[in-house]
Amino acid sequence: MSIITLTTDYGNKDYSVSVLKAKIYNEISDIKIIDISHNISPFNLTEAAYIIKSAYKHFPKNSIHIIGIESEFTPENTHIAMKFDDNYFIGADNGIFSMIIGDFKADSIVEINIHKNYNNTITANDVFVKIATHISRDGKLEVVGKKIDAIKEIKDIKPVINSDSSQIIGSVIYIDNYGNVVTNITQKTFNKISKSRSFTIHARNVKFNKIYNSYSDAIDYSIPKEKREEDGKKIALFNNLGYLELSIYKSNSETVGSASTLFGLNYRDQISIHF
Repeated sequence: MSIITLTTDYGNKDYSVSVLKAKIYNEISDIKIIDISHNISPFNLTEAAYIIKSAYKHFPKNSIHIIGIESEFTPENTHIAMKFDDNYFIGADNGIFSMIIGDFKADSIVEINIHKNYNNTITANDVFVKIATHISRDGKLEVVGKKIDAIKEIKDIKPVINSDSSQIIGSVIYIDNYGNVVTNITQKTFNKISKSRSFTIHARNVKFNKIYNSYSDAIDYSIPKEKREEDGKKIALFNNLGYLELSIYKSNSETVGSASTLFGLNYRDQISIHF
């Protein structure tokens, strides 16, 4: 049984998600539909890309991922389907695909061209469902689109390195449910620029001089529990996707606060590393 995942900014209040699922089941009943997230901030491509990158690798090969973010079809926002890393992705060519694949190369990308068969009256979701169910039946991408080599790129999501490599200037790309702040600075970039030099991470008025390997790595278990600095300790680490993350140990944004609230950080705020 094929798997189709859904990632949208529709939220769960309205009927949009249920209608999208109904469209899939009307096309093919023998299918497994999994929600990755419907709580993406409206039109936030960076957030959506981060969540999809975090999730898709855990799905079986040949899973199909529908992306419903800023997906209305226009001459400047065409629809594409991509095979990458043994998975299929369907959505609008608005820059999100370039963020998903990063520095890697897709196996195949097509610009979907089935709209003309419906006098351009077909909705984006209708298109995505038809392509997804076509793929689930072992259909080829080339049947539903024209092969292309270039996709739209979003340039400003990559950190900037200054001329003498003494500073990496990045930004916040995602804030998770715990209020942890994820930046666009990767471990690969950090290792390349740092060359084992000492450093200071600047996040507004908060500074970090050490990057831990994990949350538990920040706790000194040789100290008796009642004397440890645990809850509320600020932590910088590279998460499982290799992005620099700023956190508060065992944070709770509704009680003691989180990295986002306590550090005063929001989406796109600047984070810099000085060597």
